[in-house]
Amino acid sequence: MENTIESIINSYYNPRLYTSMILSVLLIVLILSVYEFIVYRLVSHRAFYNRSFNICIAILPFFIATIVLCLQSNIVITLGTIGALAILRFRTTIKDPVDMLYLLWSVHIGITCGCQLYEVAVLTALIVTILLIVLEHISIGRKPFVLVLHCNSEDENVLLKAIGEHTTKYRVKSRNYTARGMDMVIELSVKNPQKLAESIQETKAAEKFSVIEYDSDDVL
Repeated sequence: MENTIESIINSYYNPRLYTSMILSVLLIVLILSVYEFIVYRLVSHRAFYNRSFNICIAILPFFIATIVLCLQSNIVITLGTIGALAILRFRTTIKDPVDMLYLLWSVHIGITCGCQLYEVAVLTALIVTILLIVLEHISIGRKPFVLVLHCNSEDENVLLKAIGEHTTKYRVKSRNYTARGMDMVIELSVKNPQKLAESIQETKAAEKFSVIEYDSDDVL
């Protein structure tokens, strides 16, 4: 057993982490993360785009990549990191994915500083901070909205045609029929909600309607 353990320790790759190595890893992670951020935004077919989740999946690779760099430096660090991650328990419901991101950031700081890999901790923190600020202010694609309207059931096709002139990404979530007509709730992504509202008014098919902006889990 002692010979086996000694053989594992002796064969363990123990590179020195240079600043150039850290920056090169973070640069590649940055390129691929931004690419993933853009792809998720453009390819996602949901009308309700979850901005917080997209930011989260773009930042997570930075922490994971630098933690792996730390694990390569020493077998003792590897075993300690496994133990540190094993004691994590989330007993409180986390609604916003970005909150989970900050929790992982705290774990990352503890591991890297505990391993005395201060360059990894500082460089990762600086790049992640800049990326968080940039991604939070980037607006790609059309904004998600909820359209609530009341109309006669025979005018539904007229209204859907007017909506289709401004966006192809819409979905009727509910139809509520009453003696006075029909209430509809529609998810849609549209670039200019003002023009959409004007088109609906021009049809004169809706007795009343509301255009509500949707942001993550909040309706504004």
